[in-house]
Amino acid sequence: MGDFEIRPATADDVPAIVALLADDPLGAQRESPEDLAPYLTALERLRADPNQHLVVAVREGRVVGTLQLTIIPGLSRRGATRSVIEGVRIHADERGGGLGTRMIEWAIDTSHREGCQLVQLTSDNTRTDAHRFYERLGFTASHVGFKLAL
Repeated sequence: MGDFEIRPATADDVPAIVALLADDPLGAQRESPEDLAPYLTALERLRADPNQHLVVAVREGRVVGTLQLTIIPGLSRRGATRSVIEGVRIHADERGGGLGTRMIEWAIDTSHREGCQLVQLTSDNTRTDAHRFYERLGFTASHVGFKLAL
C-alpha cells in the first residue's frame, strides 16, 4: 500500500478535499468545487474548535483521503463523550487498498485518546459498499438516522 501521513487539513488542502467530496453521485449534486470560499470559511471554523479534527491522508505529496472527526461531550450514557466520523472519502485510485481502514483506525484511536466511550457515524442509504466496509470494521447498524434540511 505504501506509506502515507494523516495530518490536519490546511487551506492548501481544500481544493483536493472538495474534489474528493464531489467525486461520487451524491457529492456531485451538493458540492461546488468551482467556489472554494465557503469551504475555506468552514475550515477556519473547524480549526477554531478543539473538538473538530479535519484530517487528510497524504501520499507522495498528494491528498488521497479525508475525514472529519468530531468529539461531543454529553450527558447520556452516564456523561459519556462520543465521537462522530463524517465526510470519509478516499481517492478513487486508492480504494480497496486499505487506506480507508487505516483512516478509520486513526479516528478510533484518536477517539480513545480523547476519552470517548462511543464512536458513531452515518452513511447514506445508497452507499451499500460503505455499509459493508463499516460493518467489517466492527460498526453496527443499530440506529436509523434522520436529517432535516434547513
